[in-house]
Amino acid sequence: MEVIIRENADSCAEIAAKIVAKYLREKKSPVLGLATGSTPEKMYRKLISMNEKGEISFSHCTTFNLDEYVGLPPDHSQSYHRYMKQNLFDHIDIGMGSTHIPDGNAPDLRLECLNYEKAIKNEGGIDLQILGIGSNGHIGFNEPIGSLSSRTWIKILTQNTIKDNARFFDDDSQVPRHVITMGIGTILEAEHCLILACGKQKSMAVQAMIEGPITSQCPSSALQFHKRTTAVLDEDAACLLKLKSHYKWVEENHLDWQQYD
Repeated sequence: MEVIIRENADSCAEIAAKIVAKYLREKKSPVLGLATGSTPEKMYRKLISMNEKGEISFSHCTTFNLDEYVGLPPDHSQSYHRYMKQNLFDHIDIGMGSTHIPDGNAPDLRLECLNYEKAIKNEGGIDLQILGIGSNGHIGFNEPIGSLSSRTWIKILTQNTIKDNARFFDDDSQVPRHVITMGIGTILEAEHCLILACGKQKSMAVQAMIEGPITSQCPSSALQFHKRTTAVLDEDAACLLKLKSHYKWVEENHLDWQQYD
């Protein structure tokens, strides 16, 4: 796993945006896997700015989101459909027909999951999958003790995740208990995974993901199996890493073609 450590969330967003921009510039028809939550918002703002300046274009891009709550209408203030429109899609040159988000209101949720998997395969798979990490180590909404080879499916949120997400709602009773999410197996099929983490509240999960054993108790640890994962962390999120100085040394000695800056 490639580990990039930056001083703060702003500098993390900058390097992450450069990684995304590299795919947009170099791939003929890039397929991006997108994440929601507070962590990627600054990266999205930087990508919007780059798009407005004509430095990058999304016009040739297809996107697939990781997940969506079950039961929230698309225009609900906390739906991921609305999040993506507000934080990215409404501000860039992408056709909405090229964007995909699971339908948490589909009449047959199981069929929706199967069709989502087919849609990803029909596009040739995901080139770059953006991820965040939960305080319990989840990626997407793949909670602890779930399968490390799971596909897109309906999941039940843990009490820990409901508590974490309650800050976006009036209280935790309003947080949906069910979601549709890409599975760990789906995520691991992406060509490149880019996982972002900022803040000390993520430091235990980050340490377990990168340096701990591969276990379903920390779903993100499955990324240790992935052929190309880049973790972009701020100093606070990286504070518990035992090999922190080594990761910095590795980045300092990258070859020219391995540089993102």
